[in-house]
Amino acid sequence: MEKIFRTRISVLLIIFIFVPMLLVPILMLYYNLYGRFIIFSVVSALIIFSFTGYRCLIIGDKLYLKVWFITIGSANIVHIISVERTYNLISSPAASFKRLCIRFRSGVKYINWLTWQCAPHWIVSPVREHEFIKELKAINPDIYVHIPDEKGKWGIGDWDI
Repeated sequence: MEKIFRTRISVLLIIFIFVPMLLVPILMLYYNLYGRFIIFSVVSALIIFSFTGYRCLIIGDKLYLKVWFITIGSANIVHIISVERTYNLISSPAASFKRLCIRFRSGVKYINWLTWQCAPHWIVSPVREHEFIKELKAINPDIYVHIPDEKGKWGIGDWDI
């Protein structure tokens, strides 16, 4: 059975990234830089497209990370040792500041198919994170879970949609 968990999208992340980006096309149009405006618009659309397309899929005993239809990572759930709260701003398939760090057994690394790099952990941000963790623990009950009920470090952890 397949379970799909879309990523959170942080309102604050949208404000920090996209609001300043609104100034650029305005200036491009003001200075008649139409070719650059088109390129900027296409790149911006791809960024927005990827932000809205992050998904975590649980299929059988495997965990997959996808951006729309492209698989960017896969892992065996029995190799997960912990799931913990993080507010790490490292680049990851998480469009939110409130994230989960999934750590794997020592020596087990999974390839991120987009960058072709190995990673000992993944940082994700599923919307229904308690249900996501429940599904992982149903397959691997030995997973250590540490997710405090507190708000984010700066009180901004729940500004998600």
